[in-house]
Amino acid sequence: MTEDDLDRNRRHFLTIATVVTGLAGAGAAAIPFLSSLKPSARAQAMGAPVEVPIGSLQVGEMVRVLWRGKLVFVLRRDEAMLATLPGMTDNLRDPNSEVVEQQPEYAMNESRSVKPEYLVVEGSCTHLGCAPIEDFEVRPAEGWGGGFFCPCHGSKFDLAGRVFKGVPAPTNLRVPPYRFVRDDLILIGLDTGAA
Repeated sequence: MTEDDLDRNRRHFLTIATVVTGLAGAGAAAIPFLSSLKPSARAQAMGAPVEVPIGSLQVGEMVRVLWRGKLVFVLRRDEAMLATLPGMTDNLRDPNSEVVEQQPEYAMNESRSVKPEYLVVEGSCTHLGCAPIEDFEVRPAEGWGGGFFCPCHGSKFDLAGRVFKGVPAPTNLRVPPYRFVRDDLILIGLDTGAA
């Protein structure tokens, strides 16, 4: 082998080694750059539907979940709770849920739900956004059939999230889009299609 052949082989080796090293460096630099374009897990969760298991939810029990940064209440109502709903209509501002923006069409009923046993509402008072507290104790002497009370300015809502007359809140508690994936699982944030 001549010295020219040896130089040519060295140059060829160095060229290939330089190209391979350059490609590896470019790939290593591209991975973090491309990863930065993907939304963070927090950003994805802010808009993603939320699954709520309800199989172990007892009657009269309520769970709170976050969906899109909003508090959502899921309440399991019994027959006694549902029986209070018709008697409240004279005291309510919007008993028939006629403000269309407050709930999807499937929740425009007396129980404001897909299945009467389960109430799903945003836990934000429609007055100034305070979180109402639950007060499910029925007190007929006070005209209270159970529901939600906003501690900030005194707004009251019945067990379907419907607002009482004469309180600061202008409308019912909002019903987010939701659906039952199974009998024991609710998907909040999506009311059509596959889970």
